[in-house]
Amino acid sequence: MSKIDLSLKNLDELFPSNFTQEQIAKAKTVFLKELALLSHEFYGGKMQTLPKAGIYGFNWFNVYYTPGVSKISTTIRDNNDTSFDISNRGNMVAVVSDSTRVLGDGDCTPPGGMGVMEGKAYLMKYLAGVDAVALCVDSYNDKGEHDPDKIIGFVKMAQPSFGAINLEDISQPNCYKVLDTLREECDIPVWHDDAQGTGSVTVAGLINALRIVEKDLKDVKIVLYGAGASNTTIARLCLHAGADPEKMILFDSKRGLHTDRDDIKADERFYRKWELCEQTNPDKIDDVLEACKDADVLIALSKPGPDVVKPEWIKNMGTKPIVFVCANPVPEIYPYAAKEAGAYIVATGRGDFPNQVNNSLGFPGILKGALLVRARKITDEMAVRAAYSMADYAEKNGINPDYIIPKMDETEMFAVEAADVAMEAIKNGVARVEMTWQEAYDRTLADIKQTRSTIDAMMEKGFIPKPNVELLEKALKIAVDAVS
Repeated sequence: MSKIDLSLKNLDELFPSNFTQEQIAKAKTVFLKELALLSHEFYGGKMQTLPKAGIYGFNWFNVYYTPGVSKISTTIRDNNDTSFDISNRGNMVAVVSDSTRVLGDGDCTPPGGMGVMEGKAYLMKYLAGVDAVALCVDSYNDKGEHDPDKIIGFVKMAQPSFGAINLEDISQPNCYKVLDTLREECDIPVWHDDAQGTGSVTVAGLINALRIVEKDLKDVKIVLYGAGASNTTIARLCLHAGADPEKMILFDSKRGLHTDRDDIKADERFYRKWELCEQTNPDKIDDVLEACKDADVLIALSKPGPDVVKPEWIKNMGTKPIVFVCANPVPEIYPYAAKEAGAYIVATGRGDFPNQVNNSLGFPGILKGALLVRARKITDEMAVRAAYSMADYAEKNGINPDYIIPKMDETEMFAVEAADVAMEAIKNGVARVEMTWQEAYDRTLADIKQTRSTIDAMMEKGFIPKPNVELLEKALKIAVDAVS
């Protein structure tokens, strides 16, 4: 067993040399899950609350609280928009979930989503300097059913405390009603990251994948396997960016989406899926293998694999096929197997494989851009602009089949993305304030650097304790034993 260190670089090299590629892929999943549990137990979660204002003497409490703070209350009372300037509201996001579809684990009960929601808050702060708080809510009604109106009511009541709302891990069909209602009825951006976030980042990866294989979005045949919130929004944003609906086929857990799907038409809660039934798959294809014949792109966001997407589907695709298999925590087919089946470019949602098409590249910068100009909503145009921002940034660095999208450690990309989104918000007429592209870029980069410096200082001083290497070795042993 290789020596392990806290950097967690080169995960593949941690495992015995006689492990096959499949064993390594499985062992990495077990290792990361076990280390997640051990490290969360060690830290007691990932987030905490700290002041941003200093105490220079105890009379400063009279400034920050009573009697001085009365002036803050009355100022905001007389002009609510000042709450964005003289409280932390202007840089604060609520990460709201009822935990009914947490990653690939389904309904985890309301508190079961806390790990993911704290993770979103951590990424927002570290990657874009955005403050966020995890809010897992109970959406059950008196009948014991998950009620979208409960989430809608909660968010509408909570919105005066936040500059934006990030919806997360809400199962369909409730996710459609929650997002669409709140986007129209709230006066701050409401963003569903599983849908719009994943959609924006996927379109970014697709733009560059098509650049590499020298194909145009409007000409390619696209098959989408899975028709939940993520893939239906990916389809919608692909169409918005110029894809041909007649060359697009979606599949849910039953069969293809098309106008003969009376079961979808009859349930008004699935109106977003029915819209795609009307727009795509004019030949009403119900067989995935047939749909993949000569297809240029296969995008799967369905259920964890590794045997969900079949090699024969990929073998039936056209020249230089592009395969995105983005289920978490295990892709629908492992990248090595997809390549063996003929895939030219493969992307997953995981950072331990090349081409991580993960919404963590999108939501920090997108939300930061919206916050900077105090946007009232995040439009589809803003989401598509973010996709091109990510794609263009990677292209400048030199794209190739194993690098179609920026990586999470490319700090400047988030500042560029935030500035591009802010400019699009101004262009779309949803911004409360205006600024230049350079101002948005500079502010975002400064906030990112301040966050990184603070975390580094806390680690150096021991306020964030360093986990013992034995903790990592314990997780590694569990993983090796599980796969051996």
